[in-house]
Amino acid sequence: MEQDGKIYISPQKLTKEEIVKILPTIPTKPGCYQYFDEEGALIYVGKAKNLRKRVSSYFQKEITDRKTRILVSKIRGLKYTVVETEADALILENNLIKTFQPKYNVLLKDGKTYPSIVIRHENFPRIFMTRNIKKDGSEYYGPYPSVTMARVIVKLIEDIYKVRTCRLDLSKEKIMQGKYRECLKWHIKRCNAPCTGQITQEKYEDNIREAREILKGNLGPLMKEYKEEMLKASGELRFEEAQEYKERIQLLQNYEAKHTVSPRSIKLIDVFTYTEDDNNAFINYMQVKEGMVTVTITVEYKKLVEEDKEEILARTISELRNRFQSKADEIILPFDPEWNNNEYKITIPQRGIKKQLLDLSIKNVEQYKKDKVQQEEKLNSDQSKKKLMQQMMSDLHMTKEPRLIHCFDNSNIQGTNPVAACTVFRNGKPSKKDYRKFHVKTVIGADDYSSMREIVGRRYERAIKENEQLPDLIVIDGGKGQLRAAYETLEKLGLIGKLTLIGLAERVEEIYYPHDPIPQTLPFNGSTLRVLRHIRDEAHRFGITFHRKERSKSQVKSELDNIPGIGPKSKQQLINHFRSVKRIKEAKIEEIAEVIGKNRAEKLKAAMKED
Repeated sequence: MEQDGKIYISPQKLTKEEIVKILPTIPTKPGCYQYFDEEGALIYVGKAKNLRKRVSSYFQKEITDRKTRILVSKIRGLKYTVVETEADALILENNLIKTFQPKYNVLLKDGKTYPSIVIRHENFPRIFMTRNIKKDGSEYYGPYPSVTMARVIVKLIEDIYKVRTCRLDLSKEKIMQGKYRECLKWHIKRCNAPCTGQITQEKYEDNIREAREILKGNLGPLMKEYKEEMLKASGELRFEEAQEYKERIQLLQNYEAKHTVSPRSIKLIDVFTYTEDDNNAFINYMQVKEGMVTVTITVEYKKLVEEDKEEILARTISELRNRFQSKADEIILPFDPEWNNNEYKITIPQRGIKKQLLDLSIKNVEQYKKDKVQQEEKLNSDQSKKKLMQQMMSDLHMTKEPRLIHCFDNSNIQGTNPVAACTVFRNGKPSKKDYRKFHVKTVIGADDYSSMREIVGRRYERAIKENEQLPDLIVIDGGKGQLRAAYETLEKLGLIGKLTLIGLAERVEEIYYPHDPIPQTLPFNGSTLRVLRHIRDEAHRFGITFHRKERSKSQVKSELDNIPGIGPKSKQQLINHFRSVKRIKEAKIEEIAEVIGKNRAEKLKAAMKED
C-alpha cells in the first residue's frame, strides 16, 4: 500500500516461495527493508540504493555465509520503505536499528556513556566532567571518547582561569553578607575566590567566555588574543598582568603541542578507517580540528550476517558523526563506501597531510584489533586450559586431568656418555625450571631398558622422600620395552594406580599402555597428541643437548688433561675460545698465546705434535 509518498508491504506471514514471487513488484528506488520471523518480530533491517536488487539478492543467489543462511531461513515477512535519497535511507536504517535492535543486525559492542564537560548554569559557573546530561540551562560540550581526554581539558581550564570547584551557593546576597571565607585553593593560587569577592562577576564571566573557546577547540584565535593583550599590558607597564597572559599562552601551547597532528590549516575534518576479522568489524573515528585530535575512538561491531565493509562503514559514519555531533564537511576514508551523501565531501588521499592522518587512524584501528586478540587469549586462557585438560583426560582414559606431566628420554651414542632427561609440562605448557637431567651411573653400554629403570627409580625415590608433588601423567619416549621397564620400577615404588603411565612410539606416533599389546592411535592434529609430541620433542632436545655437552667434556679431558702446564682454568679458556679440540690443533701458536700466554701455548703445541 502507499502512504505519505512511501510504499509499505504489510509483514504478513509468507513462505520463501511467496516472497520470491513478489520480488518483481518491489521498486528500484532507495529505501530500507525489514525482515520479520514466524512470530512477527523484526529480525533484520537493511538499506539499499536499489530495493528490488538488494532484497532479491537474499533469495535468488546461493548464500555461502552460514549466518546469512540462518537469517534467510527464518524470514516470514517483509516490509520496505521508499525514501528520496540514499542519505535518507541511511538515517532511517540507523533509527530503526536503534529503536528495535533487530536480532541479526550488526551489533555495536559498546555500552558506554561517554563523558561530557559542563559549564554549570549558576552564579559563578563551575566547569567539570559529567556523564549526566540535564535540561537545566547548563552548557554541555562533547561527548569525549575517554575520561582521560575530558579530565585533561578540565585541568587546562582550571590551570588557566582558576575557576571554582566548590558547590557553594554563590548568590550575590550571601557574598555581600560575607557568609564565606577563602579556602586553601585560594591561598595556593588555584582559585580566584569569587565566594569572598576576590574576582568580579564580570571578570569571571570573561574567563568563562574564553574557556568556551577552548572547549570548542578554538585555540588559535585565543592565543592570538592573549598575545595582543600581553603586549598591550607590557607597553602600559602592567607587568604582572602581562606575565599572566604569557603563562596562559604557554599552557595553551603545551596542550597544543601534545595534541597537534597536522597544520592548523586542517580546520575541521573527520577520519574513518576500517579493518575486520571473521566475526567482527573495527572502525576508528578520529576528528581533527585546527590540527589537533579532538576525538579518537575505535568501535567494534559483531557481524551477525554477511555484510559488505562498505555497508558497515557507511552506517558507522552516520552513527559516530551523530553521537559526537560532528559538523565537519569533509571526511577522509581508506575506500569509497559507495554511498552518496550531500552532507559531506569524501576524500581518499594518496599522499600529503591527509594521507598521514589516514595512516594514523589505520595504525590505531589495527592496534585495537591486535590488542583485542591478545586480551581475549589472556582472558580465555583458563577456559582453554580446562578444555585441553578435559580432552586429554578423555583421550588417554584417565581418572583425573593431566595438569602435571613428566616425560623421560634416554640419550647415548654408540654406548658412550649415557644420560637421560625429564621434561615437565604444567597445564599443557612447558615448565622449564622443573626440567631435570641425569647421568646414568649403574649401566655400562647402550642398555635403554636398564637406563630407564635407573632414572625413573632415582627420580621418584627422591620425590617420595622429599614429599614432592607426583605427576598425573608420565610419558616414556619409546615403545613396549622401555614402558615395561618404567612400569616395573614404579610398581616397586608403590606408585602404580596413583598416576597414569604411557609410552609414545616415535615413528608412528602410537600410544602404548602397560599390559595392553594393542597401541592407541589418536588424531595427528588433535590437541592431545600435539601436547604429547611437544613434551616428547622437548625431552629429546634437552637430552641430546646434555649428551653433546658431556661428550665434548669427555673429549676435552682425554686430549688436554695430561699436558703439563695446562690446568683446568687454561683448558676452560681454550674450549670457550676455540669451541673444540680440533680447532685448537689447527690454530697457530700466536692465536693460542693470546688466550693462555706464550709459554703455555708452546707447551701445548709441543705436546700435541708428539701425539
